[in-house]
Amino acid sequence: MDLRKLKTLIDLVSESNVSELEITEAEGKVRIVKSAPTAAVAQVLAAAPAAPVAVMPAQVASDSAQQVAAPAAAAAPATAGHTVKSPMVGTFYRASSPGAKPFAEIGQTVKEGETICIVEAMKILNEIEADKSGTITQVLVENGQAVEYGQPLFIIE
Repeated sequence: MDLRKLKTLIDLVSESNVSELEITEAEGKVRIVKSAPTAAVAQVLAAAPAAPVAVMPAQVASDSAQQVAAPAAAAAPATAGHTVKSPMVGTFYRASSPGAKPFAEIGQTVKEGETICIVEAMKILNEIEADKSGTITQVLVENGQAVEYGQPLFIIE
């Protein structure tokens, strides 16, 4: 999609009473959501055939980055613990439903890959897994609280 056309659409949404606009064209899909009375946010999604190609290199890069980051994390002092951070913006939930038992409690031993919480983003419940085995020593976020990308959620020692 042409950048000028995209800017025009953003301006139209920001100046109107429309809170959300979604347009699908041959080369992709654009969704514009007004987040404040004077601002708009644009989300550009790739066309369906391009999506797997775009996702696979990012996943490989992500895996490589995790392998490189692992030695650096091991060099950190053991008393500080490992911080599990939010991989996205959303709403933090400790359990799968309001009355359910939390996935992780203080003092609980967790294994790498075990679900420790949920972050809801755009009506999708994303299970967040422990990226290190150990014992939960702190829960840094309240249930139902909004979290930002990279915000610390748990400390694991």
